[in-house]
Amino acid sequence: MAMSRDEIFEHVRDTLVDALAVEPDEVTENASLTGDLGAESIDFLDIVFRLEKTFNLKIPRGELFPEDLLNNPDYVSNGKLTATGLEQLKKSMPHADFSNFEKDPDVSKMPDLFTVKTLVNYIEAKQTAA
Repeated sequence: MAMSRDEIFEHVRDTLVDALAVEPDEVTENASLTGDLGAESIDFLDIVFRLEKTFNLKIPRGELFPEDLLNNPDYVSNGKLTATGLEQLKKSMPHADFSNFEKDPDVSKMPDLFTVKTLVNYIEAKQTAA
């Protein structure tokens, strides 16, 4: 039986508390993994591993956190995602909220897309698809 969104959030919160050594009240849906919770690139591997274990699912490499997008000159120009790059990122991350990022697609702001809500949306979509 699929978990409710609230149950998914609780498990994601517990996962992030363990992985990032943060307090449970810091893990809100809008908290960014890097900016608010202090995650570093190495933490993303641990988070993926823990989510796979917690939710008993396989997260293919690059599916939750897209890779190599920034190395493609068709996708990035002058430090910003091009229209093609933004379209590709949206395809790669249908679970993310792009409403603020679209206004200024500066690559330095990409980490802001990785929020607790993004993880919850991703897990919820994986459960629905299963």
